[in-house]
Order: sequence, then C-alpha cells, then structure tokens
Amino acid sequence: MRCPGIFFIVVLLLTGCRYQQTDASAQDDTPPVISDFSEEAYTAVDSVAASLSLRQKVGQLFMPALYASDDFWTRRQLREYADSAIGGIVLLKGDVAGAKALAHSVRHISQISPFIAIDAEWGLAMRLTDAPVFPDNSSLDPAVDDQLMYDYGRELARECRLIGINMVLGPVVDVSVPNGFMRRRSFGSDPARVADLAIAYARGLEDGDVISVAKHFPGHGSVVADSHKTTGVISRSLNEMDSIDLYPFRKWVEQRLSAVMVGHLAVPSIDPEMLPAAVSPTVIRDLLRNDLGFSGLVLTDAINMKGASGYGAVDAFRAGADIVLVPEDTFNEINRVVQAVEDGQLEITVIEEALRRVLFYKYIVGLISPGGNKPEKSIEKGNVYSPIADSISRRLSKHRPKVSSLH
Repeated sequence: MRCPGIFFIVVLLLTGCRYQQTDASAQDDTPPVISDFSEEAYTAVDSVAASLSLRQKVGQLFMPALYASDDFWTRRQLREYADSAIGGIVLLKGDVAGAKALAHSVRHISQISPFIAIDAEWGLAMRLTDAPVFPDNSSLDPAVDDQLMYDYGRELARECRLIGINMVLGPVVDVSVPNGFMRRRSFGSDPARVADLAIAYARGLEDGDVISVAKHFPGHGSVVADSHKTTGVISRSLNEMDSIDLYPFRKWVEQRLSAVMVGHLAVPSIDPEMLPAAVSPTVIRDLLRNDLGFSGLVLTDAINMKGASGYGAVDAFRAGADIVLVPEDTFNEINRVVQAVEDGQLEITVIEEALRRVLFYKYIVGLISPGGNKPEKSIEKGNVYSPIADSISRRLSKHRPKVSSLH
C-alpha cells in the first residue's frame, strides 16, 4: 500500500485531523491509517532538536551547492559539509550517476539525513545531462491542462526518488512580461494560469513524496535584471503586485504546499527600505508569514548572488528565512550565525523556530524516523527513463520535438 504524499500529510497536521480507513476494499492508492500522526511527528522533531549543539542547529539551516560529480574533491567537500551538520545540498550540473552517488554518500555520512535539492523547473535535464528531457515552461502547449501537469510532477517525483532527490527548487510561479528575465522559465503572463499549472505540477511532486518550492517571492516576472548580477527592482504598485505577482503565491499558500523561495528583489511598494526580499523582514515576516499566512519552509535564493551583495545568513534568518541556499563560504557563514547568537545579536528562538520547521519537513519525507533517529532507508532502484516520461514530454510541448530515446 502506497504511503500518503507530502500534501496529504501536511494538510492532516495543519488541520489537526486524523485519517481512519474504514473500507476494507479500498484501492492501493488509498492512504493508510494514520493515528496521532501530529504527536508522533513533533515528538520526533523535538527529540532530534534536543540532541544538537548550537552549531549543529545552525548547520541544519544551510544548503550549499555541489556539482553532481562523483569525484575525489567533491566527496571530500561533501564530508566537510556533513561534519558541519549541514541541512542539505543543492545539486548543480552533472549526470544521473554522479547525482545518485552524492545523494547516497551524504545520506550515509550525515548524522541527520539531508535534503537533496535540484533546480528542475522543467525536469532533471535542466541540470543532469542524461536525464529525461521535458520542454521549458515557455514552450508548453497552450492546451496543457492541470491533469497533465500533475502527471508531469508525479513522473518527475519518481525520477527524483530513484536518484535520492527529495526537494525540487521549482516550480517558477513568476508571472512574466515579454522582455522579463524570467520569460523562458515562467508559465506565462496570466496569473490564474500560472497558479493553476504550477500548483498541479507541485501537487504531483508532493504526492510523490518530493518537496516543491515556489519561486521567486514576491514575484520576479516583471523584472528585466538578472538577480545573479544585481538586485532587481519591482516597480509595480501595491495593487498591481497584489493582483498579478502575489496571486500565484496566495493560491500556493491556500493549497498548503511545502515551501517558498524568496528572491533578491527590492520592492519599494512593500518595503520602503528596498532591502533584497530574501533579507527583508517586511517581505518575509509581514507579507509572506502574516498577511498571506504561509507556515511552511522559507528558503532564500542563492545568497552568493550579486543581488544579495552586502548581506548574509544572519540578515536572512533575522528576516524570517528558514534555510539559506548556496552561501559564498558556508563554514564562515555558519560561524557568523553562531557568533551572532552567542553575542545576543540574533535571538536563539529565531534559530530554533527555523530548525523545527526544517526537521518537520524532514520527518514528512522520511529523513527522520518516528523515534527521532536516522532511518536506514536506501535509494530506490530503477531507471529514470520510462515510456511515461517520453509520452508526457511529447504531450507537453507545443512543438512536439523529438525527445530523448529510452535508455
């Protein structure tokens, strides 16, 4: 019997409901009996948190990047990250074998099983050269519907699990403009359609036990600038932001999906100080948490981008982020955060609240056992290529390109 997906479990915990299966003839995809699940989850989270030193707690809130390559230098770096109790890694370019080897190694050597994340906005081939190919978001057929997007997300989740990936840094929910930087990565210029396609895709991922991450809050679609090079400025009014950029994120929050990535975007209509959103308390705590009511994981965009120049992890955590992605120097940033806590410049409660959310979602995807221990769970076996992937790719594309043959 298949376990319930992330979406089902999160809704269960947030609503305080308990599921009971009463129909003995239920099909295999019916969720199993879940009793006192919330108590079990939070007991495990508290047990793990209590076992960690301050430095380990802080380490859990960082996710540095590594190329998906199974070589000596990458493995050595992986060991150093594991020794610092980092919460996860972001896989960069490489191949399926390299990604799988790293995922297996870091899970084996880490005290707490890590998140393994990847930018897969249009499938794993966006980063892994020999993964199934799907069209980029701007090339989707206008006839693509929610069901096809759900199937797409579910297929991608299957491929991720075979490699050991448990978090996809996507979908992009930015509403694009013709000359915007995000036009290739966006689902388009209609906020409602962007929301519908992104949520269906994310539901497929989460029903397949992979965390989805909506990006780039509060909306990168109208910005021409590249955040890798500079801080983009959203010049829209608050009313325009509300009806266009924030619309997909509001729908995302209503669906209780897992995570949101905050971009390096200055928003004068929201934050007069024009701080990059990823380090802005006004954007994260006031807008995302309080106004929109988001209770899931908040990730920064890669903090080593020029768009966040002059700011660091301390600023991001103080603003309300739970996880800092890809710092310039992970170990120095961990040290700075630890020092800030010890000096009273950063409240320990800020770290503990973020840690609790991180561990909660690790529990949801099976990285922490009910007893609070690291489960002895191996990566699933199988081939990332399948007839289903091939069929979905063809149906998604308005150009019907010749896709990679099955391996």
